[in-house]
Amino acid sequence: MSLPAVPGAMAAPAVEPARDPYHVYLDSLTSPESRRTMRGCLDRLARLLTGDESATGEGQPWHLLRYEHTVRIRTLLTGQGWSAAYVNKHLVALRRVMKEAWRLGQVSAEDLARATDLAPVRQHRLPSGHHVPPEVVGAALSACDDSPAGVRDAALIAVLYSTGCRRAELGSLTLADYDPGARSLRVRGKRDKERLVYLTTDAIGLVERWLAVRGPAPGALFSPLSVAGRLRARDGRPVGLTGQGIADILARRLSAAGAAPRTAHDFRRTFIGELLDAGVDLATAQALVGHSSPATTARYDRRPERTRRDAVDRLRLPAPRPLA
Repeated sequence: MSLPAVPGAMAAPAVEPARDPYHVYLDSLTSPESRRTMRGCLDRLARLLTGDESATGEGQPWHLLRYEHTVRIRTLLTGQGWSAAYVNKHLVALRRVMKEAWRLGQVSAEDLARATDLAPVRQHRLPSGHHVPPEVVGAALSACDDSPAGVRDAALIAVLYSTGCRRAELGSLTLADYDPGARSLRVRGKRDKERLVYLTTDAIGLVERWLAVRGPAPGALFSPLSVAGRLRARDGRPVGLTGQGIADILARRLSAAGAAPRTAHDFRRTFIGELLDAGVDLATAQALVGHSSPATTARYDRRPERTRRDAVDRLRLPAPRPLA
């Protein structure tokens, strides 16, 4: 691999698989969703650096990168027109794969410290997505029939709306994570951090209705279904929905309801905004949605926006009249 403007920076024989930092790093991630995400980041970096659209991060000599190279990588990433969060995710992947190279004895601690001493990309943007009005949620629930898929989808939409879970979190929920007495779900979020989220009584009713269809088998709480309405299982245990599977369910039910498309993140954004509108303190909202920083949660606060709009509403445009 050779870096643009730094020829030969990574031109070296491929590393044997057992000592490949790429595989070692990905194997260290506990979540399948995290492995998919970070594999994509490393593969994207490899394609960006080599100019080879078929390149992956496998076998690349990451240990040869030095500070002058990683600074160049950061510059290339910021020139892609990507959001700061997306660029920073790639920088995290870069730091982590290089740290595994250090753990494998392929790079010195000093070279690692210098090469990974990169400032994150800063950018202030409003949270992406749209608010999901209650009437849209109600219409989507009405579009769910009494078939096994309809009962499952109604429960899934209710959980999304009342917890603000991420798609990957929803897909990884198991039956053991559900506590009907406490009206709670144990959620595994980013970096495998666990938190408890709570369901409304209406959501509990829909989840219980789904469980009567699903049955008591241990495994994923929400599973794909066959055309005949049977759970997809592996080794006798229901498997979880993928993020794309959840997106497809939302798209199908909202389309049937005649509503505009909404994403799982739109439900999450709405959940946070509703909490803050209701006067829930920032720390509690942060804990419920699993943000690592309160500043991230604060970005979803719609109240400052309303305050500024109300201030402008106090102004009155003078009536038009000719000058004397």
